[in-house]
Amino acid sequence: MTTKENILVIGACGQLGTELTVALRNIYGEHHVVATDIHCADPAFKEQGIFEELNAMDGKKMADLVNKYQITQIYHLAAMLSAKGEQNPLFAWKLNMESLLNVLEIAREKQLSKIYFPSSIGVFGFDTPKQNTPQQTIINPTTVYGISKQAGEHWCNYYFDKFGVDARCLRYPGLISYNTLPGGGTTDYAVDIFYKALENNAYECFLSEDTYLPMMYMPDAVKGTLDLMHAPANQIKTRTGYNLAAISFSPKEITQAIQQHIPAFTISYKPDGRQQIADSWPDSIDDTQARQDWGWQHQYNLATMVEDMLVNLKKKVVLA
Repeated sequence: MTTKENILVIGACGQLGTELTVALRNIYGEHHVVATDIHCADPAFKEQGIFEELNAMDGKKMADLVNKYQITQIYHLAAMLSAKGEQNPLFAWKLNMESLLNVLEIAREKQLSKIYFPSSIGVFGFDTPKQNTPQQTIINPTTVYGISKQAGEHWCNYYFDKFGVDARCLRYPGLISYNTLPGGGTTDYAVDIFYKALENNAYECFLSEDTYLPMMYMPDAVKGTLDLMHAPANQIKTRTGYNLAAISFSPKEITQAIQQHIPAFTISYKPDGRQQIADSWPDSIDDTQARQDWGWQHQYNLATMVEDMLVNLKKKVVLA
């Protein structure tokens, strides 16, 4: 392992990638973190540090970038999410799996120090226990996104067992951020609802009012990712995917929390195909193993997340 890490972030312009890239640059320095994506709509983000265009299915260019920047770690965030994946399942499988296998092969060949692969609560299915879903449980995903994440977890475990690749993985709940717009996930209502609350005091939700889903505020997701990646290897007991949890709520409950700040805000419900996806996922997650193995702790609850989201989104609206 080198004394100075050089990190490649694949899918850096996505919801998680934008904020994780900033956090990594704050730790390692902007010249040691290379952000990549197939395209980036934010010119300011591209100018904050090193940026390279990369199609994650292009293994040769990925390997060339690893050589060019003497990369020691890869954070592989590129993926097609749940709702969009159901619209084009074959391409979603191709993108999600080929890109990961490119990363794992490069890690094996170049003997990289660490690999990060994000999994999701999408790996769970209808027969998974809904309340406090345990670390080890029945996993029968019902979406191509979930199937690809389950397969990805096992590929990471395989490369660790067979080749010693230090691949680490978290099963994220729904992620909520004020920095990026919704990206096609089933849990994205919990981001969009804030924009609609500020824009017109009303929101039509594509899930029913009592649909509980595990959620997490983005600062906690970034913190959890870095905590996992900075933990000593001997503390990582699970090489498929660690359950990760923070808060769980329904559209009705987040509406009530928003109404504490915007009393005139109203919500209506028109469930669509995403309802079936949400119904296949847990209501809440047991992440005891992550807390025991490497000291995971979340910082935001529903009330503090809502307050912080509204404060920061109001600044964006004013600037716009």
